[in-house]
Amino acid sequence: MHSPHFTAQSSSNGVLERDFTLGEVPGVLWSPASGAADRAPLVLMAHGGGNHKKHPAMSGRARLLVAGCGFHVAVVDAPGHGDRPRTAHDEAEIAALYAARAAGEPEGPIVVRYNDHLAEQAVPEYRALLDALQELPEIGADGPVGFWGINMGTAIGIPFVAGEPRISAAVFGQHWPDTLAEQAKRITVPIEFDLQWDDEHITREEGLALFDAFASKEKSLHVNSGRHKDLPRFEADSAARFFARHLGRPATPSA
Repeated sequence: MHSPHFTAQSSSNGVLERDFTLGEVPGVLWSPASGAADRAPLVLMAHGGGNHKKHPAMSGRARLLVAGCGFHVAVVDAPGHGDRPRTAHDEAEIAALYAARAAGEPEGPIVVRYNDHLAEQAVPEYRALLDALQELPEIGADGPVGFWGINMGTAIGIPFVAGEPRISAAVFGQHWPDTLAEQAKRITVPIEFDLQWDDEHITREEGLALFDAFASKEKSLHVNSGRHKDLPRFEADSAARFFARHLGRPATPSA
C-alpha cells in the first residue's frame, strides 16, 4: 500500500493545506493548523466533472469543515481531471459531450456513461486513499469518516460508499439514477441529498428516483429552485452541520 507523499504545505486562517501524491494520484489534505497532530474525524470529498481537487468549491467546503468542525478533509483529482492526463477515451467522451451540447441534444446519457467509466477507476483509488490516510497518527483507523460529493462526485461516491463500511455519513446530489440506483440500495448510513427543482439536465423524477433508492433510515432531501449550477451556497453550511452531527464535532456557523 502506498503512503501519501507530501510535496508542499501552507497555512492560512487556521487551516493547514498539504499537497500529496498517492502513487501517481495527486491530492490535497486540509487539517486544523493548530492541532494537526490531534485525532479528528475525516471527510473525503470528490469534485464535480470538469473541475479539480483545489476548485473553489472544494477548498471552500474544506475550510468549512476544518475551521468550523475541526475535521481533516481530503480530495484527489479524478481520472482525466486536474493534474492527471486525459486518455484518448477521455477526449472522445468530452468531444461527444460538447457535440451534444452544440446540437441541443440531451447531455445526460453521455455524462452517465462517462462518469460510470471514471468511477470504475476512482473507487479503488478512494479506497486506497482512505487506507493511507488512516495510517496517519492525526487521523487513525478508528475515527469516523464521511464522504461529500455532488454531480460527478456522486457518481464516484455512491459505488464507493456502497462498498465501504468505514463511511459513517454522506452528502450526495445532482445526478441521474441510471447506473447508481441499484448501488444506492446498498447504502444505509445517514444521507443528505441535494436536488435542483429546475435542473435543465436532470429531471425532478430522475433526482427523486435516486434519492428514493437509498436504504438509509435517516435521509434528508434538500430541494431548491434553480437550474443545475444554481445550488445555493448555504447548502454547504447545511452539509457541514450534517457531518458535525454524525461525525461528532460541533459546527461553528459560517460568517
